[in-house]
Amino acid sequence: MPAALRASPMPRRLLLDGRSPARRTLLRHSTVQRRDGSVAPLNKLRGFIEIERKAPAPYRPAADRLADYAEINGPADQAELTRQSARCMDCGTPFCHTHTGCPISNVIPEFNQQVFDGEWRQAYSNLASTNNFPEFTGRVCPAPCEGACVAGLVDESVTIKSMEYSIIERAWSEGWVVAAPPARRSGKKVAVVGSGPAGLAAADELNKKYGHAVTVFERAERAGGLLTYGIPNMKLDKETVQRRVDLMEAEGISFVTGAEVDAAAISETVEGFDATVLAIGSTVPNNLPIPGRDLDGIVYAMEFLTRNQKALFANPPALLTTEVTPEVGLTSKYGGGFISAKGKHVVVIGGGDTGTDCIGTSLRHGCKSLINFELFPAPPDEQDKRGEASGNPWPLWPRIMRLDYGHEEASHRFGADPRTYSVLSKEFVSDGAGRVRAVKTVQVEVGPDGRFAEVEGSEREHPADLVILAMGFRHPEQEIVRALRLETDQRSNAKAILSTSQQSSSP
Repeated sequence: MPAALRASPMPRRLLLDGRSPARRTLLRHSTVQRRDGSVAPLNKLRGFIEIERKAPAPYRPAADRLADYAEINGPADQAELTRQSARCMDCGTPFCHTHTGCPISNVIPEFNQQVFDGEWRQAYSNLASTNNFPEFTGRVCPAPCEGACVAGLVDESVTIKSMEYSIIERAWSEGWVVAAPPARRSGKKVAVVGSGPAGLAAADELNKKYGHAVTVFERAERAGGLLTYGIPNMKLDKETVQRRVDLMEAEGISFVTGAEVDAAAISETVEGFDATVLAIGSTVPNNLPIPGRDLDGIVYAMEFLTRNQKALFANPPALLTTEVTPEVGLTSKYGGGFISAKGKHVVVIGGGDTGTDCIGTSLRHGCKSLINFELFPAPPDEQDKRGEASGNPWPLWPRIMRLDYGHEEASHRFGADPRTYSVLSKEFVSDGAGRVRAVKTVQVEVGPDGRFAEVEGSEREHPADLVILAMGFRHPEQEIVRALRLETDQRSNAKAILSTSQQSSSP
């Protein structure tokens, strides 16, 4: 028995876990406040009963966040991390890392237990065994693992995402994350086109697991793709992305940035490589071809977010303020300048993470007003766990009303949630000089046949100096797909080989 346990005045109970040969601590001497207000030793066996969910690394206050572009995450409370880790039930079938939970099968109950035991380095080793980039997923993943958490079936789920974030940040701060190049090289060379999340993950696996010499080609000035340019700095600090890219370079991966691998260059670029991985993403956005679409002041979400991030790169001190750059005019062209929402009536069409990011960015610019249109009806506040009426039972991802950081910030700034539901945009109205002035809309309702029907008399006109289209993406750009004569599906995506019988035995 460890000396620390022998010296303790109160013996700890131990249990041999069926999934691990290690003994696990079930009772800690530290006392905590339980959900009923009483104080008692922290009990792992009854943690999900006695302890309520509470974020161990909560967001900074909305008023503070709106004053800068620094990350929204606040510092983690170490005591609360231990308290929350006790809520993990060590359930017989942990749905959190099945196909309805974590898509990369993080071994979640184990790292929760290791946090509870204070075994932070083991928790990092556990997490890194399944996750190439926990510092990214711990910040921006929507956490389907929490939607599938067994504790969430009868109560609120475990704070799994906060655990992941805290484990990897502890690992970086302690110096446990170090370059680990492969011991042996295969002699094969692989080109990866695109340095977004998929490209980086493919490069990391091909390098470390198989020993291939990997070169990643990226058309932008910096590696990271969506991580660098599409996700705002307040959600994912770009130094965090660069830190990982630097580590991958130290492990032997080469990055070539500013390399436009288009249809004309693809054959020459990949010449001499034994294999090529296309990780070019889905970058063709959904359009809204209604009258007035050609007016100035109507932009795609990724244009808006990318231009903002490039302005921050050009002026790094602006991260600590909301004065990003002097205004150089509004443009809807990818090659144009910074797109400012300052002093403007902003309409964001489309929800999801991208819509929220556009809301948060517009608020930091100092927009005059902001509204977010959603075509579908408002989701319920709680999941129908049985799914009898909704068709959305546990452990599927809960389709419920959520308050994300941008919505909270808009409520703080303007006093109300910016989202309005069941809204169909009908026309962009001109100011007479070629710029958008307003958006005409109508309310819709879902009929018995599942189709949308306009509600008579619900027409409205909303002021709009800047309209941001955040309606998702259609498919990859087609130039490389056509140049390589790849087969595509009905949605113009390159067809993937999904059958294991069609794949080679090794990459």
